[in-house]
Amino acid sequence: MPLYGEETDVAAKHLHQKIVQRGIGYLRTQGQASDGSYSAGSGPGVTALITTAILRSGYTPQDPLVARSLDYLRTFIQKDGGIYAVGSIYRNYETSLAVMCFAEAGQKQPGTFKSIVESGDRFLKGLQYDEASERSPSNPFYGGAGYGKHKRPDLSNTGIMIDALVAAGAGPDDESLRKALIFVSRCQNLETEHNDTKWSVKNPDGGFYYTGAAGGSSQAKWPEGKSEEEHGLRSYGS
Repeated sequence: MPLYGEETDVAAKHLHQKIVQRGIGYLRTQGQASDGSYSAGSGPGVTALITTAILRSGYTPQDPLVARSLDYLRTFIQKDGGIYAVGSIYRNYETSLAVMCFAEAGQKQPGTFKSIVESGDRFLKGLQYDEASERSPSNPFYGGAGYGKHKRPDLSNTGIMIDALVAAGAGPDDESLRKALIFVSRCQNLETEHNDTKWSVKNPDGGFYYTGAAGGSSQAKWPEGKSEEEHGLRSYGS
């Protein structure tokens, strides 16, 4: 006779599967456009994100729902290896999400998407601030990625890039990943051997600033008439 906890676990798994199937059923019948896209006006990122979720739910690249989206994403592959809409300022986001999607598809169909993932990986590493962009390891930009238009890296862009690098096969000793972790460490509200920035001691709660490249900027707002020192949401980046 199954224990109560085991019955609960089985019921939870059944409910999970039911919810996933209903969601994918909606995407199959109503959510996906005829060209394989989702919210095409937002660029390839949304389609890549949704397709990755479908693949992680047990579907394969051969499934028509997935295959149409992969074909759609291929149309955004650029000569520089990036996977983004022409003229987009979200090249890092879009390429990162697409790399994760093709890498996930490659897990189900080994070798098929290898060149796409490798080219996307090289493109992302080229966006990273390091010695090639005349940023030394002591520079707060070092290791980060951001919007090229804004000329500074941030935790959001860097985090999604890290996810893509790992999906593409980067391990703990990968040079670009180690550089990215230097940037992430400097965004934390905690003075450590990895972070000696002046803003690390303002509120050492272990949370993260949005970026350390702007002198410890959270991008969060504080009440009118109140100073950042009193009410700044320094862990906004967390």
